[in-house]
Amino acid sequence: QVQLVESGGGLVQAGGSLRLSCAASGRTFSSYAMGWFRQAPGKEREFVAAISWSGGSANYADPAKGRFTISRDNAKNTVYLQMNSLKPEDTAVYYCAARVSTTLSYKYWGQGTQVTVSS
Repeated sequence: QVQLVESGGGLVQAGGSLRLSCAASGRTFSSYAMGWFRQAPGKEREFVAAISWSGGSANYADPAKGRFTISRDNAKNTVYLQMNSLKPEDTAVYYCAARVSTTLSYKYWGQGTQVTVSS
């Protein structure tokens, strides 16, 4: 069982930056691949970024490429999402999620943190 708690959301002006954190419970955090997703009002949840269990590889959705960076610190059981050059269309609830590295589906989800970007 893994529990995930996001933090770091808030209100920021367009062009600004935020760093989201996701703290995980459990002793097996390093065995999980981690992802960030987001859901804007009236829209479906969408993938933002993911990182392997070791942190050695990461991938991003097109809207995040070049602006967002996912990273993790397995010693702190935490995954981060650094978001730069934020745009109003980045406004959403951001969720972190964990999946066993050998599977494709995310099994554990956090409660989400709101990010609002004003124009």
